[in-house]
Amino acid sequence: MLKLHEVSGGYGRRTVVDDISIRVDQGETVAILGANTAGKTSLIRAILGLLPRCSGRIEFGCEDISSVPAHRRVDFGIACVPEGRHVFSEMSVMDNLLIGAYHRRKDVTRQDIDDCFRLFPRLAERQAQKAGTLSGGEQQMVAIGRALMARPSMLLLDEPSHGLAPLMVAEVHAAIAEVNRRGISVLLVEQNVSSALKIVSRGYVLESGKVAVSGTTAELASNDDVRRTYLGI
Repeated sequence: MLKLHEVSGGYGRRTVVDDISIRVDQGETVAILGANTAGKTSLIRAILGLLPRCSGRIEFGCEDISSVPAHRRVDFGIACVPEGRHVFSEMSVMDNLLIGAYHRRKDVTRQDIDDCFRLFPRLAERQAQKAGTLSGGEQQMVAIGRALMARPSMLLLDEPSHGLAPLMVAEVHAAIAEVNRRGISVLLVEQNVSSALKIVSRGYVLESGKVAVSGTTAELASNDDVRRTYLGI
């Protein structure tokens, strides 16, 4: 579904993504793992068309989207939940959700909203509340719901557990698993490796902008370097 072939890029002369080739198949949940500055967010930006300097080939479905402008990639079925959530704090929960469907605003149905509320019942209770007054975990729910309003076939999530309490991390990750069960492919960027490995089928570990290790969940969990560096065991 999503294939990156020898993708490199960065900012100015600095290369932060270096010759990366990965894939996410239809219906998969795949993790991009690694420490801070490993290049995880920059890789997401490359997929979205937001990395200033980028080379290589990015395919989505049967299309080469390498030169497609960022604002058009959502039309191909790609939606992103950015690191830090970035909700519109002065707008209501409902209006934040509707912004996610802006590119198809004439085609929004009640079903779209109901699907979000079934995934996150708490948002139904707070739909008229300003998003900026919600807890961090609730704002993350809004951000995920907003992305789903685009009706994506692939969801990119950048550090969705960052700054959340353990119980909320479990709730957000359970929602990600449910999104995948609905048939949406997921590319999950996480530092929380132990939690991420519970909901993905495969993963890639980045180090200094390169893929250092890749494999199935079982292979990564049994890799001594991954266990020592990221799992603390």
